[in-house]
Amino acid sequence: MSEQQQRQPDIFDKLVHLKIFRWFEPFFQKNREVLMYLFFGVLTTAVSFVTAGVSKYLCESAGLGKGAVSNISTVISWICAVTFAYVTNRIWVFDSKVEGKKGLFAEMVSFYGGRLFTLFVEMGIMWLGYDLMDINYWVTKIFANVVVLILNYVISKLIVFKKKDSSV
Repeated sequence: MSEQQQRQPDIFDKLVHLKIFRWFEPFFQKNREVLMYLFFGVLTTAVSFVTAGVSKYLCESAGLGKGAVSNISTVISWICAVTFAYVTNRIWVFDSKVEGKKGLFAEMVSFYGGRLFTLFVEMGIMWLGYDLMDINYWVTKIFANVVVLILNYVISKLIVFKKKDSSV
């Protein structure tokens, strides 16, 4: 059975099946995982940027120094973005079949662990670009997010949501 036949059609399948988008449907079904990852990656980035902007403003208003502003706003945006990403990746991108508290907990630990690694990558880029080299905060943030987006896909695809061999 193909991947499309194994899962129930969701809202995205129904949208591309509408007459206006039907021309796009074969391409969508063939490249669904990557397209969905990019779509939700953009939304995750929006969650990250909004929460980073709000927390940066609040930290600066509280009179915190540059390094504290960078670290605190990055951590807050990370928590919000990773939680959003886990839910959307699990349901729509990788169509996780993990069930039960133990399986779900293991999947979450793996997901958050991978994202924790990329948090440190992002914090390192922010420290290097914004704190040390004095590159504009948002330019550094955009560059860091591109690097993190790529790393997160690789970690999710190869480790977290790796399809289990059903013959074992």
